[in-house]
Amino acid sequence: MEDEKQILEGVVPAVAAGQRLDKVLAQVFPPYSRSQLQVWLEQGRITLAGTVPSRRQNVSGGEALRLELPPPPESAWIAQPLPLTIVFADADIAVIDKPAGLVVHPGAGNPGQTLANAVLHRYPEVAALPRAGIVHRLDKDTSGLLVLARSERARTALIRDLERRSVRRDYLAMVTGCPIAGGTIAAAVGRHPRHRLKMAVTDKGKSALTHYRVERRFRAHTLLRVSLETGRTHQIRVHMAHIGFPLLGDPLYGGRLKMPPGATVDLTDQLRGFRRQALHAQALALTHPVSGESLHWQSPLPTDFQDLIDILAADTVAES
Repeated sequence: MEDEKQILEGVVPAVAAGQRLDKVLAQVFPPYSRSQLQVWLEQGRITLAGTVPSRRQNVSGGEALRLELPPPPESAWIAQPLPLTIVFADADIAVIDKPAGLVVHPGAGNPGQTLANAVLHRYPEVAALPRAGIVHRLDKDTSGLLVLARSERARTALIRDLERRSVRRDYLAMVTGCPIAGGTIAAAVGRHPRHRLKMAVTDKGKSALTHYRVERRFRAHTLLRVSLETGRTHQIRVHMAHIGFPLLGDPLYGGRLKMPPGATVDLTDQLRGFRRQALHAQALALTHPVSGESLHWQSPLPTDFQDLIDILAADTVAES
């Protein structure tokens, strides 16, 4: 029924005269991205002066635009009352401190008990948003901070800022080996040509940029502070392995476990027992997508990661 449809109306600004319609739409309907509006234009959801226009049509200024929004997508994801650590929340965003071991989105083998199921229960309004409003993800065994959009305007703005690389994400990573200094890794990341579950540095991949610096040195390991400019799947794990310093405990890219010479039984047990990649999303900084306020959060290290640092530090002191 017509009265159940959500309709937005607008007018082409006079200053846009002579421009192509598909380049003007985002000015008229600012909550939505240009790419999303182009899809709706192709679907016939946008009319110009009462007619369905071509995306390449030039505008004169002053024309009436009408956008018929599609109904919210139906999702098979269900809301589940799972515990969540909320660092910040308002009407538009929430920042969540994810524990290691929690999958972000439902998928093959994980139909429920995920972060998405938890946020659907905590914030029912995100059921109307793609991927429950989660605009970037962390691997299952990576702990730390991620941001959730609670409104479409926030989701669109956050995706735009991620694409513009204006969202700062800092990680702490324990790597095997001792890099001499920090640096930058610029290497495209894509699907591994032979191993379906792995990513790899490959010319056929998407551009990826990772910065790292030494935070603390140990005898055979190094704690790094890593920041991302791009967000490719497994990016930090792939990049660090690529330069010869894989993350400690990484089951896919870590290689053989390396022990410091003369390691004690306690240290040996601790290193062998750390069975996840030693990676923690420690800091998140962004511009609030609605208020424009600059915001920053930090997450304390999980107990297993802190225990790892403590025993490596004790080993380093004992051998000095």
